Amino acid sequence: MPDKFNMQHPPFDSLSEAEQLTLRSALDVVYYRAQETILEADRPSRHLHILIKGAVEERASQDGEIYAHYANDDIFDVRSQFEPHTKHQYIALEDTLSYLLPTDVFLELYNANGQFAAYFDNNLAKRKELIEAAKQQQNLAEFILTKVDDSIYHPPLILEPSQPINEVTRTLKEQGLDSALVRLAYDDLKAFGTSCTLPYSIVTRTNLLHAVMLEDYPLDAPVGEIATFPVLHVNDGDFLFNAMINMTRNRVKRLMVCDGQEAVGMLDMTQILSAFSTHSHVLTLRIARATSIEELAMASNKQRQLVESLISNGIRTRFIMELISAVNEQIIEKAFELILPPALQNHCCLIVLGSEGRGEQILKTDQDNALIIQDGLEWHHCEEVMAELTHTLQQLGYPLCPGNVMVNNPKWVHSQQGWKETLSQWVKKATPDTVMDIAIMADAHAVAGNRELLQPVKEHLRDLMVGQELILTEFCRPALNFSVPLSLFGNVKASKSGLDIKQGGIFPIVHGVRALSLEHGISVNNTFERIEALVEKNVLERSTADNLSEALKQFFKWRLSQRLSQQHSSNKLDVKLMERADRDLLRHSLHVVKKFKQWLGYHYQIRD
Repeated sequence: MPDKFNMQHPPFDSLSEAEQLTLRSALDVVYYRAQETILEADRPSRHLHILIKGAVEERASQDGEIYAHYANDDIFDVRSQFEPHTKHQYIALEDTLSYLLPTDVFLELYNANGQFAAYFDNNLAKRKELIEAAKQQQNLAEFILTKVDDSIYHPPLILEPSQPINEVTRTLKEQGLDSALVRLAYDDLKAFGTSCTLPYSIVTRTNLLHAVMLEDYPLDAPVGEIATFPVLHVNDGDFLFNAMINMTRNRVKRLMVCDGQEAVGMLDMTQILSAFSTHSHVLTLRIARATSIEELAMASNKQRQLVESLISNGIRTRFIMELISAVNEQIIEKAFELILPPALQNHCCLIVLGSEGRGEQILKTDQDNALIIQDGLEWHHCEEVMAELTHTLQQLGYPLCPGNVMVNNPKWVHSQQGWKETLSQWVKKATPDTVMDIAIMADAHAVAGNRELLQPVKEHLRDLMVGQELILTEFCRPALNFSVPLSLFGNVKASKSGLDIKQGGIFPIVHGVRALSLEHGISVNNTFERIEALVEKNVLERSTADNLSEALKQFFKWRLSQRLSQQHSSNKLDVKLMERADRDLLRHSLHVVKKFKQWLGYHYQIRD
């Protein structure tokens, strides 16, 4: 009889003392190894599972489509308690402990206690509704491959900056528009005194309303005085998903469409939806509309299907990484909004780290996140809220970080000033552990809450590291710790378990480039963008940069391909599964890594 079973957790808190005793007496505990099948599809289920620890994935047995993830205290499979067979497979994603409640005892409690039964009836009805909606989702490849053209966007209304506000308002109403472009004069320093070469600003009906009602502009004031600059844009002929990413990242409803230096159209979200009216659920919109964790989980679980669709249609790996990074950001932000009290959301900032922070994640990997709290805020329940957020992200398919780099760990939750002091201490100590902590924070990217809280922290870290040759030497050392998997004669060397492409290829490039970026005060996070910035600063030669970018892109591509085809999340490549041309390219790419590591050792004077 497990004494630690939590009877305060719904729906068990609705049971009487006698019913709780019945339940406790019937419970058993079972252990499953990672990747072990817990429930087979189309087989009878004799128990209801209540997770103690670990992670479980529910998937279709035919095509592997993912329906849900379960973590601590979650319950499955309720549906099979009322039907002769389970409908889906349940797989342990990691070592897992679960309580087993026999089906006959569950049904006895269900039939005897109406409140207990109502909990499961409501959950089943909601789950059935969500699964049916998920099945209606059509392939998104058409959406991704469609290009921006004049069949989607409408011609722009272009104004002169001297036109009065009241006249512009009348024109917008007559033409049924909610925005217009303002062509800037050729002597306007706002356009021609900056790096932006597109001579347009934008005015919306909201701008006009606020100008007159809140800012006391006269009705005949020139519209150029209230127009916004610069205007976010997309090029005619670009992929529509680039427009969606642009809108998503910048939280705007419209983009200017350009052909060279000329504005040729305006594209807004309603036009995108109209263009894809055959797609009943566009992934990012489903995320935005989610009002519960269950709805968010159903959208989140479509990512793998989206990636497979993109790959099968020949979309380049870097494009996929950028899109999935934006989708992940939206999922995590929505989870943040659903979990945190609204009054606190603008007083803290959730940041993602590691590959997610660099925008280099394709399939979901471990959680790597931290929290910045606004100075002066007293938040007594922060720890329990962060624990709930971590649990929620685990339910959404983001496994717990083995290194415990998560917001449920107080080490990764500080005020803005606290983070500055912590970073200063890490740099001062410069031990192997603090050096890796610095590396983790160097990739920080804000995804939710008050994003402005991150910038001063990143600037502080950048200032601490610029010119710190001794610390940078220790910082770079991990990039040289793992040997490149090449034999004495320069051939690819792989063990029986496979070639670890992360240790042997990805990490040396990512971490070496990260060290060089900190040395030279480069602020971007993405490794490909960091490589380009290092070329601009004459740190790397163009040929070296191109070789590093190409090798890294191939490493990501091969790892993703085998993860999808072999249904695993390992960093190991089975070289025997690769075509001859890819094996030759792998050998060449590993030589690029070897040469880069030699250069890093010379640059930082690392002698082992």
